[in-house]
Amino acid sequence: MMCAAVLLGGYLLGSIPWALIIGWLNRIDIRQHGSGNIGATNVRRVLGKKWGILCFVLDCAKGLAPVVAAVVLVHRRPEVWPGWLPAAMAGAAVAGHVWPVWLRFKGGKGVATTIGALAALAPIAVLVAVLGWLAVFYSTRYVSLASVVAAVLFPVSAGVQRAVTGGSPNTATLALLVLLATTIVVRHRTNIRKLLDGTEHKFEKKNTDAAAVAAAGEKAEGAEKP
Repeated sequence: MMCAAVLLGGYLLGSIPWALIIGWLNRIDIRQHGSGNIGATNVRRVLGKKWGILCFVLDCAKGLAPVVAAVVLVHRRPEVWPGWLPAAMAGAAVAGHVWPVWLRFKGGKGVATTIGALAALAPIAVLVAVLGWLAVFYSTRYVSLASVVAAVLFPVSAGVQRAVTGGSPNTATLALLVLLATTIVVRHRTNIRKLLDGTEHKFEKKNTDAAAVAAAGEKAEGAEKP
């Protein structure tokens, strides 16, 4: 029961829709702009670089914080808390972002929260995945392709690390990495189809900012009034 309560807390923390909150601060519903996704990429596309970075950091933090808390619990009271708790907590936090209870279980794709959650469990795998993401993104300008490649690199790099070191990351973490990678790839299935069809949009810098979006919304509302 104690583990269930802790994991529920991790899920609820992971389900905080920072992209939506940032949109509200700018008087827009981020789901009605850009790709409609409640993630850092869409926030950056619609509201600009600074808001996008803030959203990315917050999404990472809501994955990192509960996992660090679980690691501390296991380290301090190993006779009370099971060793698999940090891995399960990471899964709970990411599940919260992908399927948030507040938004009728319709959330983001989980990349930033996964990075944050795994930073405390498999930092080398995260580093390899981030480098892979940067390499693919800056060579193709496809965020979706970079995210899928990064997702695959999570379990692959962790598996290689374990083969070399002989014990780290543990089995629970490896299983989690495979599960999270699969979730991210499945969440990008529409983007994958577009990539194969050649219809996926490349990421391009836009001059659109919060004020412009809000002004456009107010203009549209004014036009609808008799």
